[in-house]
Amino acid sequence: MQVLDASAFIHDYTTDDPIATIPLVREELEDESGYRFDALEGSGMRLHIPNAETIERIERAATETGDRETLSRTDIRLLAAAFELDATLVTDDYAMQNVADKLEIDVSVIEQDGIERRRNWQFQCQGCGRTFENHHERCPICGSDLERKNPS
Repeated sequence: MQVLDASAFIHDYTTDDPIATIPLVREELEDESGYRFDALEGSGMRLHIPNAETIERIERAATETGDRETLSRTDIRLLAAAFELDATLVTDDYAMQNVADKLEIDVSVIEQDGIERRRNWQFQCQGCGRTFENHHERCPICGSDLERKNPS
């Protein structure tokens, strides 16, 4: 089974495997990609709503990799659906791929190259230069803004 992100509908992705997605994806689609969603739903695409415990697990994993702040509500739920259905996630989103790798969810990309390796992002203060493993709105030391930083 494959769980489709909005990019699959936008790029007219096709597969012979059974497909699923979540209802929130439809809200991200317009014009032809929205019609593709509707047509696939009418022809048997499964709409899955993940449970709250799985969503919390995905959020914890995304926090651990440093991707939580970049993932949308839809992204989190797509990851949860792929996890619950033991499915391949079809997406071009790098942050989703990074979290999927941590959770051992298979990923298939559409138009972009996939990630080469998982990253555990850090956050660096733009004022004092200190780095933190967890995201904060402001530096707890000097109060300056934090920026996501590649640890390698």
